[in-house]
Amino acid sequence: AASREGRNPRAPESNGAAERREPDTKKDRSPREVQRLWQRPWLRTAGLGAGLVLTTLLLWSNLGAEDGVTEVLARRGEVVAGRFIEVPCSEDYDSHRRFEGTVPQALRIAEKGLSLGGSDGGASILDLHSGALSVGKHFVNLYRYFGDKIQNIFSEEDFQLYREVRQKVQLTIAEAFGISASSLHLTKPTFFSRINSTEARTAHDEYWHAHVDKVTYGSFDYTSLLYLSDYLEDFGGGRFVFMEEGANKTVEPRAGRVSFFTSGSENLHRVEKVHWGTRYAITIAFSCNPDHGIEDPAFP
Repeated sequence: AASREGRNPRAPESNGAAERREPDTKKDRSPREVQRLWQRPWLRTAGLGAGLVLTTLLLWSNLGAEDGVTEVLARRGEVVAGRFIEVPCSEDYDSHRRFEGTVPQALRIAEKGLSLGGSDGGASILDLHSGALSVGKHFVNLYRYFGDKIQNIFSEEDFQLYREVRQKVQLTIAEAFGISASSLHLTKPTFFSRINSTEARTAHDEYWHAHVDKVTYGSFDYTSLLYLSDYLEDFGGGRFVFMEEGANKTVEPRAGRVSFFTSGSENLHRVEKVHWGTRYAITIAFSCNPDHGIEDPAFP
């Protein structure tokens, strides 16, 4: 090894021959020498520091490894066309009303209308377009049945809110599927639903059977549901289930959540039975055929 001045150190003599040795390696030191060196404060501090750095590097390496601890959302060599990750809102937004406006008002419309009747079984509907309302084991036209009293139940603001919700849903569907909103036509039936755990009395109460909307309602091309109550907070059961081979896909209702899909046989689905509480939602459907279109409901 070269000395600091660049000259080679003088080699010790051994049996008349020169033997080159590295100066002061750990293997040449006695245990006492090593102990004395370790007891020097600066050396001990350096050793602890090196150990801490090594431990930190190992922990960082483990956290960054693909061992289930870390999920890679976008890899370097990947071209991501569009990826959305839903995370719970923090408490930073507590100063804002969570569902200010649309959902509470829409829920009040459903509650007011369905308070006029309701099925004897577990499923009731209110259709502001046709006036259909579940009453006992039958349906009545609430506009004819209650006449002018309707104006004491609903207001023009209620119908305006309904139109605004329909428009927002229509625009969202058009954007998601890459089509023009003007090519979507509101179609019937479009209704509020209320489901509870009451035993079914008629076939209309048996909402839990798997079905295809295009078969049940011939005019449907796109189906949407706006949920007005929360799964596991307002009711149990009642999840929306897409029936697929291998594994079903389930949507858990949340007030303000909109779920929409094409209405054909590619989306066979059902709703689980509600076990407790009350599940509210609005079903709004659209057709691509203008002949199947209907106007927004108007305040009587």
